[in-house]
This record gives sequence, C-alpha cells and structure tokens, in this order.
Amino acid sequence: MKTLFTSVLLLLTVVFAHAQQGSGVITGKVIEKITKASLPGASVRLNVGNRYTISDQTGDYEFLRVPEGTYEVEVIYMGYQAQKQTITVSRGSNAVLNFSLEDGAYAMNQVVVMGDRLRGQARALNQQKNKSNISNIISSDQVGRFPDANVGEALRRVPGVTMQNDQGEARNIIIRGLAPELNSVTLNGDRIPSAEGDNRRVQMDLIPSDMIATIEVNKTLTSDMDADAIGGSVNLITRASPNGERVSATLSSGYNPIRDKALYTGSFVYGNRFANNAIGMVVSGSYNNQNYGSDNVEAVWAKDDFGNAFVEETDIRRYDVQRVRRSVAAALDFKLGTNHTIFANAMYNWRDDRENRYRMRIDDIAPQYNTSNEIIGYRGRVGLQTKGGIDNDRNKMTRLEDQRVQNYSLRGEHLITSGLDMDWTVSYSTAREYRPNERYMLFRQSNRTLDFTGTDEFPVFNATNLNANAVGLNTISENTDLTEESELGAKLNFRVPLSVIEGQKGRLRFGGRLRIKDKDRNNSFTKYTPVTGALIPNLGSIPNTFFDGKNFQAGEQYVPGLFASRAYLASLNLNNTAVFTGEEDPTEFLALNYTAKENIYAGYLRWDQDINDKLSVIAGLRLEHTRINYTGNIIEDEEDLAGTRTSKNNYTDLLPSVTLKYQANDDLVFRGAFTTALARPNYYALTPFVGIIAGDEEIAAGNPNLDATYAYNFDLMAEQYFKSVGLISGGVFYKKLKNFIYTYADRAYTTSKFANDFPDLANPIPAGEQWAFQQDRNGESVNVYGFEVAAQRQLDFLPGKFLRGFGVYANYTFTKSKAKGIANSDGDLRENITLPGTAPHMLNASLSWENSRFSARLSANYTAAYIDELGGDAFGDAYYDKQFFLDANASVKVSKVARFFAEATNLTNQPLRYYQGTVNQTRQMEYYRPRYNLGVKFDF
Repeated sequence: MKTLFTSVLLLLTVVFAHAQQGSGVITGKVIEKITKASLPGASVRLNVGNRYTISDQTGDYEFLRVPEGTYEVEVIYMGYQAQKQTITVSRGSNAVLNFSLEDGAYAMNQVVVMGDRLRGQARALNQQKNKSNISNIISSDQVGRFPDANVGEALRRVPGVTMQNDQGEARNIIIRGLAPELNSVTLNGDRIPSAEGDNRRVQMDLIPSDMIATIEVNKTLTSDMDADAIGGSVNLITRASPNGERVSATLSSGYNPIRDKALYTGSFVYGNRFANNAIGMVVSGSYNNQNYGSDNVEAVWAKDDFGNAFVEETDIRRYDVQRVRRSVAAALDFKLGTNHTIFANAMYNWRDDRENRYRMRIDDIAPQYNTSNEIIGYRGRVGLQTKGGIDNDRNKMTRLEDQRVQNYSLRGEHLITSGLDMDWTVSYSTAREYRPNERYMLFRQSNRTLDFTGTDEFPVFNATNLNANAVGLNTISENTDLTEESELGAKLNFRVPLSVIEGQKGRLRFGGRLRIKDKDRNNSFTKYTPVTGALIPNLGSIPNTFFDGKNFQAGEQYVPGLFASRAYLASLNLNNTAVFTGEEDPTEFLALNYTAKENIYAGYLRWDQDINDKLSVIAGLRLEHTRINYTGNIIEDEEDLAGTRTSKNNYTDLLPSVTLKYQANDDLVFRGAFTTALARPNYYALTPFVGIIAGDEEIAAGNPNLDATYAYNFDLMAEQYFKSVGLISGGVFYKKLKNFIYTYADRAYTTSKFANDFPDLANPIPAGEQWAFQQDRNGESVNVYGFEVAAQRQLDFLPGKFLRGFGVYANYTFTKSKAKGIANSDGDLRENITLPGTAPHMLNASLSWENSRFSARLSANYTAAYIDELGGDAFGDAYYDKQFFLDANASVKVSKVARFFAEATNLTNQPLRYYQGTVNQTRQMEYYRPRYNLGVKFDF
C-alpha cells in the first residue's frame, strides 16, 4: 500500500504540472428546445483536430485545455437537427456555450416530428451509441411505452437479459446466462445493498419503474467501474433536476382476476430551478397497492430400489398476497460558480409484502407394490398448514415482510484548472428485511391411503374424504426474522488530457474507491404447545376455511382442502402462559444467524486514446483489495449451540481491461473488449457455521475459504444506427470463469474428512459412520459463450402516413455454457454440466404504432428452459422451464397535458414452472393470471 500511495503522489505531481499548460475550457449544456429536457449522449465536436466530447446524464459537456482562439462547436444528436455555434476562448477562462436542439427524424428526405416513444428511443440510442463500453440503455420514456410496473419488468426487454419471477413479478436478474450473484446493481453509480438474508441479490421488483430516469446495462466494464459484475452491471439513474419547472402525475387502477381484487397506483414528479438557476431540485414519489395471489403445486421426486421415479412429497398451495410499494426520491444541485457543482441525492423504497398461505402437504409418501414390483398405490402423511401473523395495524393477520432500501449520496464536480477536473462521491446505503410475528399452524394425519390420479407430468395426490376430527394439531409456531445490510462508499476521480498522438484526443483518468459493508442476520423461532391438549384437539374443532379447488389455476383436480382460518391463528394469545407454553426451537435459526464485515479498497488507471478519427482505445488497470470478517455458529445435535467460529481473510485482485471502438462512419460502430471481472461468494456461503444433525447423520457447513470467482471476458459488437432513430446490432461474447461456486454434496462423509475440513473443532463426528455432507465449494472453470442480435426501428420507409406509424423492437440471445470440476454426491466428477442460470434462448419482440395522439404496443418475451440449481446428480438437478409472456398497452393524448392509458400483462397466463431431472417431472407450477390497468398521466 505504501508503494501504491507513493506512485499515486508521483502521478498527481506529473498530472498537475501537465494540466497547468492548458489555456482555457469550454463548457455547456445540451437541451431540447420545446420541453427543455436535458439531452444525454450528445456528440459535441470542435472544428479543430479530432476534438470531441459526450454530454453526460444532465446534458452537460466540457472541453479541457483548449488553446486561445475562436472555434466552431457542433452538436449532433440522433433524431434532432444538428446545430453549430461559435465561441471564443481566452487563457484561463471558462467559456460557456449552451445548445437548444429542435427534434426532427429524417425519413424519405423529409423531417418528421417525433412522438413521445421515438423521443425516448432517441435519448436511449444516443447514449448507447456514444458509450465507450458495450451497453444497452433504456430511458424513462421507453419504460413508459411498455406495461412495466417495476425495474425488473423493464429489464426483461433488454438483449441478453432474463428475469426470475416471484409472485408473478420480475425479481432476480440474469445477464447473458449468468446468475444474479454474478451481476451487480447500482443506483446512480452507488451499490445497492441486498435485503436478502443469504446472498447478494438485489430485488429488482422493489423499485418502481416510474422512479427511474435511465437504466444502463453495462455488459463490459472499464477500470473506473466496480469489478464485481461478471455478467454485467445494471445502473439505475434517478431523475436529475430539470432545466425549468416540471410537474407530472400518474393515477391508475387495475384488476387481477385471480383474487378479484383491485390494484392502485399513483406517482408524481415536481422539479424546478431557483436563485437564477443556481439551485435545482426535483422530488418524486410513487405508491402502488396490489391485492392478488397465486395457485401453486410443488413436488419432490425420488427413486425407489427398483429404479421407479415417484413423488415422495407434494404440496398444493394457495397464496393470498398484498404488496404495497412506497418510494420517494429527491435530487438537488448547487452551482458554485461555473467551475464547481455539488449534487445531493436521496431515495427511500419501502415495500410491505403481506401474505397468507394455505398449504396441504403430503409427505413420507411410500409406494405400495404388487408382486412384479410395480407401484399400485401410495400411503403417506397429510399436513394442513396455515401461514399468517398477528392481528395489528402492521401485520393485519398476515405474514408481513417489511423491506426497506435507502440510498443517500453527496457528490461534487470541480474544474481545478483548465487541464484537470475532479469529482468525488460519498454515499451511504442500507437494506433491511423485517418479518415480525410470523405464525404457522399445522395439523397432521399419518399413515393414510392416498387418492392418486393425474398424468406422468404431475401425479395428483389428494386427501379427499378427510375427517377433520381425525386430523390432530402438530405445531403452532411464531418467528421474527431480521436481516440488515449497510454500505458506506466513497470515490475520488481525476481526469486530465493526455495524448501521445498529435491532433488526437487522449484522456487519463485515475482514482480510488472505498466500500465498507456490514451484514447481520438475527432470526428467532418459538414453538408453542397448548397447556391442555383439549384446547385444540383437532382441525374440526376450531374455526376453519375450506378451499374446494374451483377455479384453481393449476387445475380443479387439485383440492387444497381444510385449514385453520387466518383470523383464528391471528387471535391466539401465545404469550398467555396459562394457555400456551413456548420453547425456542434452535434448529430453525441457529445455523442461519451470522454477522459479516467486508472492506473493499480499490484504485484504478484508465487511459482513453484516439488512434485516428475512426479508431479509439481504452486501456485500464484496476486493483481491488478485499478484507472479510465473518462469524457463524457451531451447532451440535441440531439444536445445541456449541460456540461460534470467526474467520478472517483478505485477497487482492488485479483486473486489466482493453476496449476498442471503431467508428466506420457516422452511423456504423464496431466495438471489441477484453475485460476481467470477479464475483465474491454469497454472504451465507462464507459464514463459518457448522450444523450437525446427529439423528439424521447430516452436516451442513459454510466455507470461509471460498475464493472469489474470476472471469476473463471477450466481446465483439457491431451497431448500425439510423438517422430516423433506430438500430440493428449483432455481437458475440465469451467468458472464462475460474473458481466458480457450486453446492457440493457428499453422501459418504467420514470422521477423517471432518477432521481434515475442520481442524479447529474439538469434537469430531463419531467414527465408523457415513454422513451426508453439504457445503459450497469452488469448481474448476466454466466456459460461457453466445451471440446476440437486436433491431429497433420506425418503419418510416413504408408508404403512407398510417404505415409509417409502425415500429418494431426485437432481440435474440443465444448462450451456452460448460462447467468443469463439479463433483456429484458420490465424489465423481460430472461431465457436460451447464452453469446454472444459462438460458440457451432469449427473445423479445414488439410491434408498435404511434402518431401525435395515439400509441399502442404488443410485446412478447420468451426464455427457454435452463438449469437453475445443481443437485447431487442429474436426477436431482432443478430446471427453470420455458416461459412466454404476452403484454399489451395503449395510450391516447386527450390534451396537451393529459394522456389516458391501458395496460394488460401476462395475457398467456404463463406459470412459473420448475422440473426435476427431466421435463416430465414437474417440481413446481405456480399461476398468477393476467393483470389489467387503466389510468391517466398529467405532464405540465
């Protein structure tokens, strides 16, 4: 570190000396003439040499160290008319030159005024075209043209991106076939912490789409970006202060037929500038209230001694769900003269997820055989469980999952001299998931004959003709779970002109990064028993609810059955010791609780150099040093806390990168990149816990010795842009992952293996026995490769005004992977294993029509089946089945400030389906039905 510090000081001395040679600076802003909206991604060029720059997210641009003289400055923005102005630069001065562009897309040599959809598409494509790395951009206007309620739904439209759903909403992001843990999510460049208890996933359905101005999906990294994004980095950019007063509001209501409930949404935006434009502010808020649910069937498959596959456990589940999202954000900027600006941003997202679940589980299923060893029937145990919570203003008789994510940042941009600028950021983010007073009530009946029907794809077990008086109380429980994560971040960046080729643009960037992360999970779980068994003798003696299977989306042959009512469960006074006795159940939480601390220190160099007026290169080097400190529990006999284990580790990663960009002409761009990236293991995987279940001869353990996954990435991309605001692109990619992480299982784990893996533990497992052992471990390597193609264009070449109103948007991605070094449950290496999350085919397509008043779009999304979780062998592997979604939306402008819109999502009633081993062995299928929404939007 001392050598690094000395090198940085030397570099700063050279840079400052070099920067003082500059003469002057040109700065300014590029905005739209009518709406006054900032235009990010504009190409701004001087008429001397190959001098150009790109406007940032707020439309600002700058030229450093411009010699004294008079220059012509030109701004080019796809979909807008180019504009030129003249400016004179004096030594040591900051010459300010602003541009106000008129929109107009060129079609058949005529200027066509753009509608709202094309205007949003123009903003996104201009940014994408002028980005230095390979990326995809979605603007807020584009999001508004799709029926996407949250950020995850909007990301589903991006080439190479697929989403995993929760309760019918897109939640976890997969980029180019790489799992959510291998991708990163940032808010205005700052990392968003995870509210999940055991992993690093950011729930994309937590943030409403109307709170975001731009979504950047960076598929290749440059050295000034955080390195932990092997698949890609998603940057969510909130609204910046406008260039004048802006007022916007949206109100809508909808309907979900699965539970015959209404949906409500409202949002607002207000922004303005004050004090002679020196102070800007924008505040926004969003409220979304959805009452809906899902119908779900699940199963676990096994093989008997004769090789027959059968269902050994099955569930029929009914979910009643309410999700309430609230989000508020504010952004302020303070211009301290022409050379200094301070920015402040804040965002608060709060979601209440309330759920009642009614689950009939049939487990301990035992096949009955004839003399030919053929299965002729089944016997098993029936369990009927109600999931809910206490009755208060927060839980409302439901399981409440209270999730909150907050982000606060302060940023400064400073022009130090005419040849050096600096920016800095300090940020603080928190994420929390709190589940208070969550209750379960289970009734069981064992060793009963099961009614069996159905197909090979999914056998149907029902406990019909159930005698409620014969189903006795098994357990009543209440738990409170709390997971919290915080991250304190800081950045410092410098930029100076530095070119080794006369007449060509060159820039040197360098800086540092600090991230301090803390994570804590603290769960509790208590079982309650009535003081007298006569209090709750059986299911038939208490208030109950019966679901007969009518309109059950998986099929009316599935009958959920009879359950304790949620009101009865909520009414129980479990703290009354005269009625109930409570006892903590450590088996439910001891192994789960942990604390984690991570400190990440990074420094980088990035050099941008134009070779000529067509070819440019970015060479970068990033150094990241990670220090971790984790504490987990040691559990013996499943429930005895034998102590804690603490593990400390540190490692350093050197991450080089090279990016090439070849501008063949104004509209054709070729890109190539070699980059490196990493993915740190999940929090819980690193926790040094050891859980020993003696009765079942099972051991589960964390692995603090896990290495971070390191990746080498190669990308090639070609992009053809159209002046009429469109794009055709195609590219290939290859990733080589080292030390990828998978779940290792050993069914023949012995005392000697235990002593080797855990030499610090004094009490090994008993000798002479073979245990079942599970732990996350590093595999050898994975190869991931594929290609993607995309097209979006207004069909302005068609004859007639009506046909020219059509537009198309389509993309397709192919991905394939092969993993090495994965051991099966018998210790042998598996062959031809696919990396979990690698969907081989992903397709988006939409057809739109728009004029000055009306717009409509039909959108489709398809993802092929892919392996989601590795089992101990091929039979135990879990697959995420193929999905096809069809959505539609339309809007009509009724005045200058008002627009009515209608939306319909999931018109195909696409279920979430998993299967185990082979496609005909259904592991889960969950249905949500379509959703419909009507509303009005005001924009002043």
